[in-house]
Amino acid sequence: MEYDYIIVGGGSAGCVLANRLSENKDNKVLLLEAGPSDWNIFIHMPMGFLQVLKSTTINWHYETAPEKKLKNRQLNWPRGKVLGGSSSINAAIYIRGASQDYDLWQQMGNKNWGYDAVLPYFIKSEKSERKPDQYHGKKGPLKVTTRRANDPVIEGLVNASHQYGLPHNDDFNGAQQEGTGYYDTTLHNGWRASAAKCYLKPAKNRINLHIRTNSHTNKILFDGTKAIGVEYKKGGRIRKAFAKKEVILSAGAVGSPHILMLSGVGHEEELNQHGIKTICNLPGVGKNLQDHLSGLVQFKATKPITAVQWMAPLKQLQVFFSWFLFGKGFGSYPIGPAGVFLKTDPALEVPDIQLIMVNSLTDKAAIDVSKDHGFQIMVAHLNPKSRGEITLNSANPEDYPKINANYLSDPEDLTILRRGVEIARKIIKQPEMDFVRGEEVWPGEHIADGSAMMDDAIKCEAETVYHPVGTCKMGHDNMAVVDDTLKVHGLTNLRVVDASIMPTLVAGNTNAPTIMIAEKAADMILADN
Repeated sequence: MEYDYIIVGGGSAGCVLANRLSENKDNKVLLLEAGPSDWNIFIHMPMGFLQVLKSTTINWHYETAPEKKLKNRQLNWPRGKVLGGSSSINAAIYIRGASQDYDLWQQMGNKNWGYDAVLPYFIKSEKSERKPDQYHGKKGPLKVTTRRANDPVIEGLVNASHQYGLPHNDDFNGAQQEGTGYYDTTLHNGWRASAAKCYLKPAKNRINLHIRTNSHTNKILFDGTKAIGVEYKKGGRIRKAFAKKEVILSAGAVGSPHILMLSGVGHEEELNQHGIKTICNLPGVGKNLQDHLSGLVQFKATKPITAVQWMAPLKQLQVFFSWFLFGKGFGSYPIGPAGVFLKTDPALEVPDIQLIMVNSLTDKAAIDVSKDHGFQIMVAHLNPKSRGEITLNSANPEDYPKINANYLSDPEDLTILRRGVEIARKIIKQPEMDFVRGEEVWPGEHIADGSAMMDDAIKCEAETVYHPVGTCKMGHDNMAVVDDTLKVHGLTNLRVVDASIMPTLVAGNTNAPTIMIAEKAADMILADN
């Protein structure tokens, strides 16, 4: 089995690469995905988000080690184990981040990764409902809509944030990010527009593209320091495939460093502990882990107009068929349709907090919906200083790696998150929400702003927003894993192309930036070969 390119991971980045690299019929491409195809109907239903997060077949269901600063809690880390990866199980929010995020990457020594260099790839990827302008495209594969739910609670929260003093923003991906409004989403006609649907489906019948699902990659194969192929397991059998041009890791912020370490690429001392022969001593593999941590503000509702009204069995049938047959109704909308980007300090250049408005009460991990009518605002800290790591538990490819996110290890992160929670609380208490606002569920009326009890409450309930990045950092320092062409330092014919290469987190959801990274990488790969 010999190919020109082998792509490990059929997620957001892998789907983009599979499409772009196979556009030239002379390139023979293999895409390996550990999970199944995206047959699960709830993948395609926007409000099916809550169902797919619980799935044991299309979700890796990672879990962190006990987090010291979060009361030793172990946080659930869902990641897509299916064609489309996490774009098949996410909340479908399309956010690029602030322009300054990418300018920072370039200032860190990563040539051609400033905002002016990456914006064309956002535009190239996008088929937006918006009018084409200097920020948006209409010819790309990724369908992006501005569809809004007719939801009085969400509308009330948006109006309340105006009343609090935040400006309106009609386009978080346009000239500026700050303000309040409705999110763009990766939906189309009420259905999810995942990377698998938008990029892989149009390409899957090409004779030069081979897609192997349920294929778990064990390690990269090397000839000296040259990557020549991969070993993977499918149907209980160990198989090998070989690449004439490149092996490309697109297994995500957890999977890519894990596979590198299993292959002998990582910190030599750590590899030795597990009996793994070192191919390349790269101490930065698995380090620099960053994630958005979220606080929560929850209130009960005084009227039965929240999502709970659709949870009765007969109502759920109505929701399903309205969506399935017509692409309409409650099932066709994202779980967090609107939000805010704000600065906790007016002196800041860019927002440091993102608010996501949700018309239901959920548990802290946003997986189970309460039977009580209520609503909430999720409060995400956008630029945390805390850094974690991914390390090996063993040399067995089927053993999950150890995830130590190290949340709130930098005390400034807690200070900023607390300020964000307090602002969200003030927004909900604006007169615009008088029509539906009931008792405060969390943190609770008895907890005062700025108090030690508030800090303690955040430590008890803060959760991931599912945006891990940074574990195969792009750069040129001694902890960098890839250079600015995404080639792994010290090795040949091997690149990493996914969210793990981000040197720093972007200010917002990470799916759109991951797709951009893959679009840019595809051009670099084709130019090199």
